[in-house]
Amino acid sequence: MSDIDKLPQTEGDDQVSKIENHSEDKSTTNETVNPDNTIETKVDKTLEKDNNEDDDVLNEIEDSNAEDAEDEGNKERHTIEVKAYDTMSLEALAIELEHLLKNEKIQAIKSHVEAINNEFKEKFQALLDEKKEDFLNEGGNEIDFYYASPVQKRYKEAYKEYRRKLNEHYQNLEKNLKQNLADKLEIIEELKGLLNVEENINTTYKHFKELQERWRNTGPIPRDKYNNAWNSYHHQVEMFYDFLHLNRDLRDLDFKHNLEKKLKIIERAEELAKDDNVMRAFRELQELHKMWKEELGPVGREHREEIWEKFKAATKTINDKRQLYYQEIDKVYEKNLEKKLEIIDKINAISSQENNSHNAWQNKIKQVEDLREAFFNAGKVPLKVNEETWTKFKEAVKNFNKLKNNFYKSLKKDQYTNLQKKLELIKIAEDNKDSDDFEVTTPLMKKIQNDWKKIGHVPRKDSDKIWKRFKTACNAYFDKLHAKKNEANKESLDAFNAKLNILDGLKAFKPSGKKADDIEKVKEFINKWRDLGRVPNDKRYIEGKFNKAVDEVLSGLKMEKNEVELIKFENKLDNMDTTENSRDLDYEHTFIRKKIDELKGQINQLENNLQFFTNVDDDNPLVKEVHNNIKSHQENLQLWEAKLSKIKDLY
Repeated sequence: MSDIDKLPQTEGDDQVSKIENHSEDKSTTNETVNPDNTIETKVDKTLEKDNNEDDDVLNEIEDSNAEDAEDEGNKERHTIEVKAYDTMSLEALAIELEHLLKNEKIQAIKSHVEAINNEFKEKFQALLDEKKEDFLNEGGNEIDFYYASPVQKRYKEAYKEYRRKLNEHYQNLEKNLKQNLADKLEIIEELKGLLNVEENINTTYKHFKELQERWRNTGPIPRDKYNNAWNSYHHQVEMFYDFLHLNRDLRDLDFKHNLEKKLKIIERAEELAKDDNVMRAFRELQELHKMWKEELGPVGREHREEIWEKFKAATKTINDKRQLYYQEIDKVYEKNLEKKLEIIDKINAISSQENNSHNAWQNKIKQVEDLREAFFNAGKVPLKVNEETWTKFKEAVKNFNKLKNNFYKSLKKDQYTNLQKKLELIKIAEDNKDSDDFEVTTPLMKKIQNDWKKIGHVPRKDSDKIWKRFKTACNAYFDKLHAKKNEANKESLDAFNAKLNILDGLKAFKPSGKKADDIEKVKEFINKWRDLGRVPNDKRYIEGKFNKAVDEVLSGLKMEKNEVELIKFENKLDNMDTTENSRDLDYEHTFIRKKIDELKGQINQLENNLQFFTNVDDDNPLVKEVHNNIKSHQENLQLWEAKLSKIKDLY
């Protein structure tokens, strides 16, 4: 520990300085106390003007000391990190406030809380403006707008707790102010009494030192009483030192002690002037000035001017470095200002773009959101232009939101028209959701679903509600349709399994040799097959297998060709669903009529050809061939006419 660290320090007078500095009714006097506690009359203002720069530095230190004095733990305050609150989200700001309340002294976090509060209010107001614009854009009435956020509630609770603790702190402090004032006034009276005491000078001097110690240890007093009390105290101290001229040895001893301590203060100040940590040096310099003024008395007149000038010189060096430090910070702030002004220009440029589509506006909204975030993260700007920059930013965003709202308001008419169209589709869906006429209703439901997709946007407040109604009605119908299909599928699957058994039975059939009985048996297989109904579409192949098996059995019965063909044709007709596949029946009817016409034409042609064979025997090979062809065509004609007759029976 250096010698300067061993110098006595007080907190009581520091607190008095703090109270006095906050007074809005500061007392004035025609006297001022110089650094060595000698009282001078203000008569020459020209001399004061020559030292304006030094006085500004000293006044700044005095003001800073007064600012810190009320906080008894002010040394700890400087260790609290000042974070980049302007880059924090609303939630992060709330968390940081809670952290400070939990871990720091309430009187030490005032500047931090003020910075956090300013940032939170600005950012939440920006969020509130955005939500309000969205609300109005959706057709809401401004008088009905309300927005609350969980993070806002959390922050308000923390800030309320801060105010409660701060008020409690000041209330406790106020309780002691009057008593402290009374104690200090009593000390001043006792100092006055020392000049009239008839006792040993050493005893009086010891009493004087005890009074000084009591003064230092007494807490703060009311701010409006500080100047008068402090000046009265130092006036009485000077009076006592004048009284000590009766005992030069004691006074010189005190002067020597004060000189040694002040030289150590100067030495430490000169060391701080070389410290690269400018802010740390300035804070310690404040403490040195407190000690110089509050704790130490005067020195011999021959040294006063010299040591004070040295102390002022070291003070000025430290303050010059501090000013340079702030200038560098100002350069950073100026760059931040350039960034923020550039962001504002970009927002204005986006606002000036002419786009008349929803997608284009959504893209611009995203761009402005990104720029807003960049603005908040750009850092601090010079204090003198902070309000102006914030106003420009708000105006740019407000102008963009106004243009955005005008665009969407122009779409509202179309949106309400679209809403009416969708409500009409909902009515159709709800009217038909319980329908059992699946053949008619299914295409209708599919059509209105396609129509819904083609209709544009509706007001956002109605979008989810009407979609749920439409979806519910459509789902109800299609769920019913699928249930019906599942039931039908089960029946067709059962039919398929039964037909597998019939097919196996047909393949295992052995003719008895009695043609009529065997034909009847085959027809029974065919009738059972037909009565089972349709099979699943993916299993229709079994129909072909059955027809092939029927052909093979009939072919083995030595039946006439036309008889076999008619039985096969009857089986084919039986497999046709004349209700759902009437087209197939029509096609078959048309095909048979065409075939009959072709055969009749061929027979007529062959009969005409016979007329060219005159005087030719019937045994002539050519004549025989023509007669055979006519007979074959006539047999085929009989078969096709029989088929036509069976189709007519179905009609």
